This record gives sequence, structure tokens and C-alpha cells, in this order.
Amino acid sequence: MSKPIVIDNLTVAYPSKRTSFTALEEVSLSIPAGQFVSVIGASGCGKSTLLSVLAGLRTPTSGAVLVGGEPVRGPGPERSVVFQQYALFPWMTAEANVAFAVAQARADVPRARRREVAASYLEQVGLSGFGRRYPKELSGGQQQRVAIARALAEDGDVLLMDEPFGAIDARNRAILQDLLVELWEGEQADPAGRKTVVFVTHDLDEAILLSDRIVMMGADAAAGVPGHVVLDVEVPLPRPRHRLEMI
Repeated sequence: MSKPIVIDNLTVAYPSKRTSFTALEEVSLSIPAGQFVSVIGASGCGKSTLLSVLAGLRTPTSGAVLVGGEPVRGPGPERSVVFQQYALFPWMTAEANVAFAVAQARADVPRARRREVAASYLEQVGLSGFGRRYPKELSGGQQQRVAIARALAEDGDVLLMDEPFGAIDARNRAILQDLLVELWEGEQADPAGRKTVVFVTHDLDEAILLSDRIVMMGADAAAGVPGHVVLDVEVPLPRPRHRLEMI
């Protein structure tokens, strides 16, 4: 079951001995359960800071963040995160990386079945036959597929993605974008049953292809203007999405 997200007057400041830098100021957003929202903006506008607060990796200075009506006080099993840098355990095979996520999130899965479950998620992301390979033996695109498989295996209600395709070449980025759309749209016929996704990117075309809604953020550090929401718009395109139909 997906969960809604409510961000209410969120401010994040970084105090120092001489001064205080405010990354986000009074940001408010309401994201319905099952919606795919992209957060876009230039470097330094606070979009990754916002995602880190949602993930429970950073504590807000003031304001509130609720997921499913519960305050975020740290990382939780209902929220899965995919980073730009793949964050795989280098000493584990692809299959073992995903099986570890299964073990952490789904204690009801017997130990003997974890690798079988992991293999099924690797198959979903097009990596059948790659389960015994270590991260160093995989391309960047393949490593990010493993990271996506691991996030899916965690079976959370919310998927947080911080520029996950930013370090990948254009061809593989397009392939992974299409894969993500296919996996997310295929989760449930009823959109309310899909994961709630917050996807950080600086690429407007990517945001349009993937999202139900786009939130644009802005900031001006030189003028002392912290990160804030500039624009919040719905994407008026039907689903399922097909790249060729949008060209």
C-alpha cells in the first residue's frame, strides 16, 4: 500500500561559527499516495537536501515531514532510496546485494528463499544471469539496475531517487528511464496501489517522461535566498507513457 507525503514549512539550516547557511526555507508540499513527483532545479537549490530529509538522513531545523501520517525521525523500512552513486556492497554479488535487502525488509522470507526472491527482482530489471557477478564486474548502468532491484526488494511504500541516472551515458539513461516507467506503471492497475515516488533530477525532459507532477525549486546563494518551491505543475500526459509517442 502506497503512502502520502506531507511536507509542512520545512526549513533546513547549517549553523557554523561565523554564520548560518539555510539550504531550504519554509518548503511545503503535499504528495498523494501513489503519485510520481519529480523535483527539478539547478545545483544548490536544495533538492537533494529535501530528499535526504524525506529519507530520514538529515534532521530539519524546523517544520514537519510526515509519511503515511507518521513523522519522519530517521530511516525507515517504508522508504527505499536509490542514490546517484550505486551504493552497492562491493564484497557481495549482485544477487547477494538484493538478497540482503530482502532479509532486512521481509523477515518472513525464509533464508533458503532469499536468493530465489533476489533473482526474481534481478530478472525484473533485465539482469537474469548476472546474479553471481560482483559490482566491479558490472557496468554503471548494470550497477544501477541492481540498486533499483534492491530498492524494489525492500518492498517499501515510498521510493526516493536522487538523480539515479545522472552518472550514466545517454543511451543507458534512456533504457533505465523506460525500465523505471514500465516497472512503476506495472505495479498496480489502480494508481493508488503504486509506490509513491519522489525523483530528484536536473533534466526537464526526464521529469516530463517519468512524472505525474513536477516541482521546480530555486535558490540564489549570492543573494541569500534559500531553496524554495518556484513552480508546482501537473504533467498532462496519459499513462502508460511511451517515449516514442512523446517525441
